[in-house]
Amino acid sequence: MASMNVLVATVEREVYRGEADFLVAPGASGDLGIMPKHSPLLAMLKSGELRIQLGEKTDEVFVSGGYMEVQPDMITILADTAERAADVDEAAATEATRHAAAYLESRNGETDLAMAEAELAIATARLDWLRKKKNR
Repeated sequence: MASMNVLVATVEREVYRGEADFLVAPGASGDLGIMPKHSPLLAMLKSGELRIQLGEKTDEVFVSGGYMEVQPDMITILADTAERAADVDEAAATEATRHAAAYLESRNGETDLAMAEAELAIATARLDWLRKKKNR
């Protein structure tokens, strides 16, 4: 079966590089399923799970938004942040969610409401994803 190369990176590091025969990404307007030889595409991503399949093996990466470029034999994902499922610490994710909620509730004159809401949404999505993975 045909395959495609996949690169998932952030500004700080390369999170994943490998081959895939199917990829599902959390597009801003809904999930995007990509197979080899897909038409070129540029899409904005929202926070969520990126599933990279090669045969029976599936790698999972949480992305907190970014962009995806699709070429017939290459997918490049430039994410705001990205973590492989095995690297996520549930205690740290819970603390990040608590911290973001407390920051939003403080609402003093220096609180950027949009930034606080975005941080809380990302932290909550990450924690929900982690708990979903744990219950599988």
